[in-house]
Amino acid sequence: MKAFQILNPGALTTIQDFGRKGYMKYGTPASGAADPFAAEAANLLVGNDPGAALLEITLFRLDLLALENLTIAVTGGDLTPMVNKNPLPMWCSAPVQRGDRIAFRGRKTGFRAYLAVRGGLAAEEFLGSRSVFLRGLMGQPLRAEAILSTEEDPAGDFQPRIMPPERVPDYSRRGPLRVILGPQDDRFTAKGIEIFLTSEYKVSAQSDRMGYRLEGPKIEHLRGADIISEGIARGAIQVPGDGLPIILLWDAQVSGGYTKIANVIGADLGIPAQVMPGETIRFEKVSLEEAHRALRGQKERLEEIRSVFVDRKG
Repeated sequence: MKAFQILNPGALTTIQDFGRKGYMKYGTPASGAADPFAAEAANLLVGNDPGAALLEITLFRLDLLALENLTIAVTGGDLTPMVNKNPLPMWCSAPVQRGDRIAFRGRKTGFRAYLAVRGGLAAEEFLGSRSVFLRGLMGQPLRAEAILSTEEDPAGDFQPRIMPPERVPDYSRRGPLRVILGPQDDRFTAKGIEIFLTSEYKVSAQSDRMGYRLEGPKIEHLRGADIISEGIARGAIQVPGDGLPIILLWDAQVSGGYTKIANVIGADLGIPAQVMPGETIRFEKVSLEEAHRALRGQKERLEEIRSVFVDRKG
């Protein structure tokens, strides 16, 4: 079913899902939604499978024309979503009618928003995923005049859903990124590790979905920045010879030869998605046990959300 015509594609809008699995050993990153919690919540709000394809919207200017009566949900950063110049409520399902215009006018909080449509978005698959990976030439950003369709035609009545308010992330208040030190923390001086954990770093303009380059105090190596190339986990923090950390993210290379001082824990991997260039990031060391508890807690919140969606009429 045809869903939207693109009137303005915005600063950068791509289709994403949970990403491609099992191809890192061949040199292909998983990609996928940069803020997995917000993306999964958007899909759950419209009754989709949690990993259904949806729109990842960066900053502003996306403008869509609804081609049918649809049920949508917008989550993530507040980029001032509007329907026909009226505010579009976030973190809840919302009906739109054929001929309505959905636009994102400007950033209030966060950096990326997610728009899910009931039925999920149809798009070309690359290695089993609809996630766009620009550097790998897998898909493209949205283009003006393009038509977006749903994967399935929604059937039956749909009970409106709203995210419990206490479960909505507050993107205006951001704590430190929690990290586990290693695997090469022994290649840094004690002073270098202290600087890393106590300093504030600004996200460089030279940042994208591949990685966030940070500007701030330099981190001192003990025995040089180069190692034999090895696999890189998502969220790894490399420190090359200039002493400035790089957080490797959703579209990052799968191997590299720079020392890694730490790795962002799984529960916090979506936080950088809502930090824009020019804003700052801090780090906090946690234990492996704390990282496991945080990840379990995040998964439990999503499970709770599945079962306790608040009826908007309730």
